[in-house]
Amino acid sequence: MSTTRENGSLYTNIENGIAHLEFGHPASNSFPSELLDRLEKEFQKLSEDDSVKVILLKSEGEKAFCAGASFDELVAIETMQAGKLFFSGFAKVLNAMRNCKKLIVGRIQGKTVGGGVGLVAACDYAMATDAAAVKLSEISIGIGPFVIAPAVERKIGVGALGELSLAAHEWKNAYWAKDKGLYARVFESLKELDKEVMIFTEKLASYNPEALYEMKQMLWKNTDHWDKLLAERAAISGELVLSDFTKNALAKYKK
Repeated sequence: MSTTRENGSLYTNIENGIAHLEFGHPASNSFPSELLDRLEKEFQKLSEDDSVKVILLKSEGEKAFCAGASFDELVAIETMQAGKLFFSGFAKVLNAMRNCKKLIVGRIQGKTVGGGVGLVAACDYAMATDAAAVKLSEISIGIGPFVIAPAVERKIGVGALGELSLAAHEWKNAYWAKDKGLYARVFESLKELDKEVMIFTEKLASYNPEALYEMKQMLWKNTDHWDKLLAERAAISGELVLSDFTKNALAKYKK
């Protein structure tokens, strides 16, 4: 059952060394700023929890994995500072995932858009169903996936990032995402996905935690500058969202 809370929900259950971290929001598991802030802090907390060996990131329901940042908050932005603050939400979460001492496995059950694609890319390993199509639609409203681009490029390369970003009206299916490296494995059913996710995370949790930590450091090599980089990208988006083009584009969607 999905949450009806306006600011979404976030729950963590730790079992056998696996932290099941689940987020939800009635608007297709999108993220208002408050929920992003909670998710950032939860990754930081789990990073320091010695009982946690691996983190399993998932969202509520059987449909969309994540619809990105809150549309209602996006259309309400009126100042450059407010815009930068809004786009900094995903920047802080991505950096929390990058800096987390534990490996993060993503369970992707359905479509994901915008910032949600960034979340998937920041997972150290992601498994999905064949319904888990992806789209970066930001260019179509006059901004761009600037904050999440480093995470996405790191996973799928600059060519695929360009293809996904510039074809902003197109959904790329789960097998495209797997071929590009965003997903490690794709399954035909949610039941099969859940079975394999548990087998995989249980195996990871049984390995030497020191080796897992060192592997995490290796996977995120050469990203120490991201705190500054993602903040700069958030400022770019915060400025663009105030443009006449974007305001007019958002007004059409609002109707």
